[in-house]
Amino acid sequence: QVQLVESGGGLVQAGGSLRLSCAPSGRTFSNLYMAWFRQAPVKEREFVAGISRSGRSPLYADSVKGRFTISRDNARNTVYLQMNSLKPEDTAVYYCAATPRVVPDLTPVAYEYWGQGTQVNVSS
Repeated sequence: QVQLVESGGGLVQAGGSLRLSCAPSGRTFSNLYMAWFRQAPVKEREFVAGISRSGRSPLYADSVKGRFTISRDNARNTVYLQMNSLKPEDTAVYYCAATPRVVPDLTPVAYEYWGQGTQVNVSS
């Protein structure tokens, strides 16, 4: 069983930055494909960014390209989401997700492990 613990959410003004962190436990971190999803009120959960086991070839949703950066530190068993130039429409609960699958998938059902979520609020 893998447990994911997110941190780093909060309230920020538009144009500001936040960095989210996620630390999995219970399984070798380097064997997991890691991703971030988000869910705004009355909206479906959507893919934000994903990163392979090696940290190469990150994937991003079009809505966050150029503003968000996903990275991982396998020595620290941590994945990060650096969010810059935040917009009010980025307001959501952000979830860390993990899967042992090798091929990345942008759909939530492909991920076996989820964190509890961290709230990000961006004011205009």
